[in-house]
Amino acid sequence: MARMTTVPIGAVILGVAGLIPFLGFAALSISGSDGGLGPVGLSPRTILSAYGAVIASFLGGIRWGAAAARNAGNADYLVAVIPSLLAWAALAAPAPWDLRVLGCLVLLWGVIDQDLSRRGMTPVWMGRLRLLLSCVAGLSLLVTA
Repeated sequence: MARMTTVPIGAVILGVAGLIPFLGFAALSISGSDGGLGPVGLSPRTILSAYGAVIASFLGGIRWGAAAARNAGNADYLVAVIPSLLAWAALAAPAPWDLRVLGCLVLLWGVIDQDLSRRGMTPVWMGRLRLLLSCVAGLSLLVTA
């Protein structure tokens, strides 16, 4: 299973769908529009920051799950919690640092997780898809910052 190279269509569809909030809220933020969120006290930038933090935590969960599935060493579990902790700290950072930290984190994690495929812990397609998705998501955060 770990060497499978055909990307499941569900992974592509859901991965691309996960980019919609990044691209949409980034576009609203950059345009200066509140997207109708003003009356409820939210801004597209705030939602983008929160979504970025949630996704960064999810990325750590990927490593945790891969480590658990393959009986990996303790180092993988330790590395898996880093995105959650950094994302949490980023939410407390003032603008523009919140989105800068999250953008760099998401981009960097796309590169860091490439070792999972090389080590046979995830399918080959997953590393490639993750890198592409992380690039779009990370750049959306950085451009908005």
